[in-house]
Amino acid sequence: MITRAQAEAMRRIIENNSTQATDEEAVKAPFIFPAWDGDGVQYETGDRVQYNGKAYKVLQAHTSQAVWDPVSAVSLFAEILIPDPEVIPVWVQPGADNGYSKGDKVHFPGENDPVYMSTIDNNVWSPSAYPAGWEKVEG
Repeated sequence: MITRAQAEAMRRIIENNSTQATDEEAVKAPFIFPAWDGDGVQYETGDRVQYNGKAYKVLQAHTSQAVWDPVSAVSLFAEILIPDPEVIPVWVQPGADNGYSKGDKVHFPGENDPVYMSTIDNNVWSPSAYPAGWEKVEG
């Protein structure tokens, strides 16, 4: 049986090593990242946190504040957009730091609409705004 102290030690090791995970790995296991904390935590660019079951990347170093959560403070955090590679999500507008990767698939414009695959990395355009960046693969 693992003691609480041993479990906490393992958690720290996992969190410390999670910085080397790729975005693809990060979205498969957002729970390995520390939960976002709005109580004066120092975050560095590139850190990852979990918030509401999703993985977010820190875009700029800052000390957290309660009102700067990952959903509200879009200049500080970018959601990693493909949370489960087995599930095709609906396209959402990415920021400059979390565009879709080549091969990512999305429904556009809604969940019952066709599936498009990004043909370029860091794709921040919708299939209608930049058709050359997407290939229709279903529907």
